[in-house]
Amino acid sequence: MTWLAISALAAGTYGLRVAGPLLRSRLRIPDGVQRYLSLSAVTLLAALIATAALFAGSTFAGWARPAGVLTGALCAWRRLPFVVVVVAAAGTTALLRLAGLD
Repeated sequence: MTWLAISALAAGTYGLRVAGPLLRSRLRIPDGVQRYLSLSAVTLLAALIATAALFAGSTFAGWARPAGVLTGALCAWRRLPFVVVVVAAAGTTALLRLAGLD
């Protein structure tokens, strides 16, 4: 039964992935809808980042994690190298936790 379920899910996933390129020339999406679709991807990403930055499970993660995410976002906005962004974000979080601001 497990292999049947895995095979069905794999076939469904493959079908959805193939449907995009095959149906692209047949479907015409209005310009307004295309604009909202691209904005929805950005909104979803922002919501995922906010949820991961602010919550650990169902409780507030503390102030160190959001401060680290904010530091990383500012470094990325300043177009610093990726390694610098990661080290600055992790360093900020670690220093704040070391100072007791969990």
